[in-house]
Amino acid sequence: MPGTEQFRTEHEAPAPVRSGKYLRYVALGDSQTEGVGDGDDVVGLRGWADRLAEHLAVDNPDLQYANLAVRGRRAGEVRSEQLGPALALRPDVATVVAGVNDLLRLRVETSAVVGHLEAMFAALTDSGARVATVTFPDLTRVIPLARPVRSRILAINDGIRAAASRHGVAVAEIARHPAVADRRFWSEDRLHCSPPGHELIAAAVAHALQVPGSDDSWTQSPPPLDASPSRHWRATAELRWAATFLRPWLGRRLRGQSSGDQRTAKHPLLHRVEAPRS
Repeated sequence: MPGTEQFRTEHEAPAPVRSGKYLRYVALGDSQTEGVGDGDDVVGLRGWADRLAEHLAVDNPDLQYANLAVRGRRAGEVRSEQLGPALALRPDVATVVAGVNDLLRLRVETSAVVGHLEAMFAALTDSGARVATVTFPDLTRVIPLARPVRSRILAINDGIRAAASRHGVAVAEIARHPAVADRRFWSEDRLHCSPPGHELIAAAVAHALQVPGSDDSWTQSPPPLDASPSRHWRATAELRWAATFLRPWLGRRLRGQSSGDQRTAKHPLLHRVEAPRS
């Protein structure tokens, strides 16, 4: 695990003062928190955590933000690689979202995944941080081939809710949102959210944290699509998706590789966040 020194701010600041304001937000997780699907590696990734930081900055003009997430990381790796550096940054608000990469493995113990998440919930809340997480959508609604993992998703979501309740962690119920079956919510690979999907998650987490200015409008159903795709269009789309995304993913798994190999966090140091201009 990298030394915590590289994750500290240039000049060590005193621990944040809890006064109803957030001074330091740290995000832990995998590709979804990194922002894959919202931008790219050329122009840069944004993602729901970046968007949430902007929401927080509206009422917290001195907010600083670090994003330790790295694509491909499993829950245990997030815990071993990111929790220590996160605690060293002494956040007063943190998000923990991990587990999807575990779900997609051939074998997984859902209780072990939840155990890693709960350990992070406990450590961060014990440090004084307000913590938030999300439940996972049913991937079978957009990837029919993912049916074998549906029971895992349901089990992990139940575990997340129980662990969050034990530690006072705010939960954004993304799993229950009707938009998760809407192709506009997802990027082309169907594993990562599109920009509108990332914005929906940011709004959901802001609402779960009761951020001033947030509300439950994110729970509303999206407007209907203009027309349902034909059966031929769907079949063609499935073949194109399998060739473009599923085959390379399977190839990496067979070679023991990850999309996150040789990658590091995009924002390992706390930096000032500007609120979005109205």
